Amino acid sequence: MTPQDCTIAELAALLGAPDSALFLDFDGTLVDIAPHPDQVIVEPDMPAALTALQARLGGRLAVVSGRPIAELDRMLAPLVLPAAGVHGMERRAPGAGADAIMRLPAPDFTRVRAAAQALAELHPGLWVEKKYGALALHYRQAPQLEEVCRASIAAAVEGSPELLVMPGKMIVEVKAAGIGKGTAIRDIMAQAPFAGHHPVFAGDDTTDEAGFEYLQSIGGSGVKIGPGPSAARYRIASASDLRAALAQAAAMPTT
Repeated sequence: MTPQDCTIAELAALLGAPDSALFLDFDGTLVDIAPHPDQVIVEPDMPAALTALQARLGGRLAVVSGRPIAELDRMLAPLVLPAAGVHGMERRAPGAGADAIMRLPAPDFTRVRAAAQALAELHPGLWVEKKYGALALHYRQAPQLEEVCRASIAAAVEGSPELLVMPGKMIVEVKAAGIGKGTAIRDIMAQAPFAGHHPVFAGDDTTDEAGFEYLQSIGGSGVKIGPGPSAARYRIASASDLRAALAQAAAMPTT
């Protein structure tokens, strides 16, 4: 599928439609990609816009990210949103408190962790991000090592069908097989107040494709941010345009 380009105004109308159930990626979507995950900047008006849009949609706004939920909470404070973190390994149900985070059983990452750490010790430009139920090897500061990183991680997961390798934007990530953003969106959509509404998911990376594919299989709409092939139905040019559409949707008059 080739995504259909849409304007900020057209996307705002989709995001803020009375029947929408909105799912948002974080990095490359709510914030711009940074050289290091700790360096991302949340625009000062973003939490307020998300709060207004969540109220407009009757609570049907969730974050679905590769980051742990605790990091999302820290960056979006004081918001406490329904969320799926670490590609669905962590979940917080709609209406649950900040500490009500459920974790799915995690596979053994010992071999992958050792291989990634050994490679990072050889190359100072690499950085290993260890998360519950996932691991990411970042090479943004050493892009010439992309093939080395991919080969090392592929060798480390060989013979481990419970692990899945996901190439991303300047990272190679390993997560639990069978669990992803698609299954996370599926599970949230089964709960009130999301159930029975039109799901919309905005994301920028290959890790978001499973989410696009799932929700469009049930009649929803995927929004790909930026260039590149995608299963999403729609495309918006940049993360800044997506955030502008969110702000417009939040400010739309209620009927």
